Amino acid sequence: MAVKDIQHYLRPGTLQLAALPPLSLYVHLPWCLKKCPYCDFNSHEMNPSGMPEQRYLDALRADLEAALPLVWGREVHSIFIGGGTPSLFSPEGIDRLLSDVRARVKLAADAEITLEANPGTFEKDRFKAFRAAGVTRLSVGVQSFNDGFLRALGRVHDAGQAIAAVEEAAASFETFNIDLMYALPGQSLEQLEQDVTQALALMPPHLSIYHLTIEPNTYFAKFPPVVPADDLAYAMLDRITEMTAATGLERYEVSAYAKPGHRCWHNWNYWQFGDYLGIGAGAHSKISFPNRVVRQVRNREPKLYMDNALAGNALAQDEDVARADLPFEFMLNALRLREGFALQDFTQRTGLPLSAIEKQLQEAQARGLIERDFARVRPTERGFDFLSDLQGLFL
Repeated sequence: MAVKDIQHYLRPGTLQLAALPPLSLYVHLPWCLKKCPYCDFNSHEMNPSGMPEQRYLDALRADLEAALPLVWGREVHSIFIGGGTPSLFSPEGIDRLLSDVRARVKLAADAEITLEANPGTFEKDRFKAFRAAGVTRLSVGVQSFNDGFLRALGRVHDAGQAIAAVEEAAASFETFNIDLMYALPGQSLEQLEQDVTQALALMPPHLSIYHLTIEPNTYFAKFPPVVPADDLAYAMLDRITEMTAATGLERYEVSAYAKPGHRCWHNWNYWQFGDYLGIGAGAHSKISFPNRVVRQVRNREPKLYMDNALAGNALAQDEDVARADLPFEFMLNALRLREGFALQDFTQRTGLPLSAIEKQLQEAQARGLIERDFARVRPTERGFDFLSDLQGLFL
């Protein structure tokens, strides 16, 4: 689609934002060794001949340069390099990527820079080289420490590689995350406890634990595995919360547990309806301007993305978020947080008055899903347990 001039975004609109929210940068590296059967992310199996690493880095640089007028002068507080499997890229490639970013945007001195890594791409000293390249936080996609479940999930690593990768992450990074999944095909409560016990033994400062969901357009959607019943899945979540709390990990978001000072700032910004510029194949952006909030999507297919980005236009979609959709979009994120949100943040981030959500807040409060005062709205325990119902009130 045709590139729009910056004046297009600055024209008068239906919103009036008093201030722009914090800005993050997301970078998508789309290749994997193998597509997992549950994965609905924009990921692509790597050819035997490898990835076009340098050409893709050229495309990312061109993509960023084309987007600069939209965020000119704004400080970037975090970078998240996701995928795919970003750790398939060489440390030299990640170093080049971060150098290209630093040369073009105003990066905060204490910016959090996260890289997703999978144990199947783990080599000794590789994580140390990512740290030397400027990555400050590693997120290790373990999913399970049980070899049987790893095979069922289509993972390319085994439990031993997972433990070795996390130990190497701990040796190289002051802060890191372990990704786990629960409610796996055939998983019992005892097996879930074994996974969490092993994860906690590695003393991660941050733990993300996601319920396995069967997403459309995945292998599991075509051939659904038998997963634990809802009652068992709820019992698993209760046990996860008990076990993590006992080791000093606070559940600050529906799926995120952290020790003090180790929350993921990048995801925190998403959940607070902050802004993010997304570059790379299929990446999404949400960017605020004084009179509108804009969403953009890059071309998904890597070759098409590279061709178009290098030609100066990587965008596949570019549109204003409708005024009527803003309350739901805000709530979809903010209600995931244990602390909820400040009422003033709703008005500042959406440009809408509190009257736009008052009716829904009253209903949520009557149903015991939220508690509120004059400053904040927080989900209750019941609201956390039935988050989809709570979010749905604002749809």
